[in-house]
Amino acid sequence: MINMLHKMGVKSNMMYAAAIASVGASIAAWFTSNVQERAGVERADHWGIFIGEWAPTFFAMGIALRMEETREEMRSSLGQESLGEPYSERRTPSRAGV
Repeated sequence: MINMLHKMGVKSNMMYAAAIASVGASIAAWFTSNVQERAGVERADHWGIFIGEWAPTFFAMGIALRMEETREEMRSSLGQESLGEPYSERRTPSRAGV
């Protein structure tokens, strides 16, 4: 799913922004529910928590997308080599820089 989002052009910064917006929306929902509805603080708490639970998901997706972006940057800096492929007998890791 993360790879598909990355191919669609979704960036990690977009997910981080969505997470921060979710926190802000959670606070706004709590205040709005507390003022507009006369159901009490419990109802406001439910709305605030419901929306606030989205933030960790957006942050996690942002981290996963950043990892995908980093992998793509590494691929482009290494040229045509792709990461994640097992070494063949012809290609062994070099220890010259160690």
